[in-house]
Amino acid sequence: MGAGFGKGMALAAGIPFIAVNHLEGHALTARLPGLVPGGVAFPYLLLLLSGGHCQCVSVTGVGQYRRLGGTIDDAVGEAFDKVAKLLGLPLPGGPALERMASDGDDRAFAFPRPLLGRPGCDFSFSGLKTAVAQTVATLPAGPIAPAICADIAASFQAAAAEVLADRAEHALAMTPEATRLVVAGGVAANRTIRRALAEVADRHGLTMVAPPLRYCGDNAVMIGWAAIERLRAGLAEDGMDRRPQPRWPLTEL
Repeated sequence: MGAGFGKGMALAAGIPFIAVNHLEGHALTARLPGLVPGGVAFPYLLLLLSGGHCQCVSVTGVGQYRRLGGTIDDAVGEAFDKVAKLLGLPLPGGPALERMASDGDDRAFAFPRPLLGRPGCDFSFSGLKTAVAQTVATLPAGPIAPAICADIAASFQAAAAEVLADRAEHALAMTPEATRLVVAGGVAANRTIRRALAEVADRHGLTMVAPPLRYCGDNAVMIGWAAIERLRAGLAEDGMDRRPQPRWPLTEL
């Protein structure tokens, strides 16, 4: 329905209708005007972290993406949502869990760090999520005490941040040409994860760039900006015959 409405608007106004890959919207958000003085130049390493995606991508230009690694099970945002549900927190789970974690001890529970130190930059969060579920199952029936809930949230968040930092470290070693570490997607709004990734970038002599919090989640600005980028690069084909694609990997651009 959205695509059909957009095509009608484009025809009525005599302007192009551009098919935009949702993931490319996230990938190019860091290049929004005014975000970084002088703009974010190519090439850069992208960590795309959301409820549906978790991957490391080398971005060398508009429409030029090389996937270095991704999740082999749950995406990190999906893990945040599932753990939040286990703790009885409201949706969206990520922000609620981050707020709860701010009152907890991130060393209270020794949750696993899946794939930590392994070669490459693939991710796995299923084991971490399962460990939290097993911990919750050992607690007395009924609502979890706020202090314990905060400790579980903080310990889970610390484990996830450490894993993401480790995977980013490996991905940067695979992309010595990268000039920045860019983090995008809904999970990029998490301040603990931002700090962990900023430290990784600093160790490599790079700057970590993330969109403003209001542009981390899915938004119209990132889609409009991706369309502008493709127009400027001469890549915006007439999309009138395009149908929405629920599965459209970045590497196909």
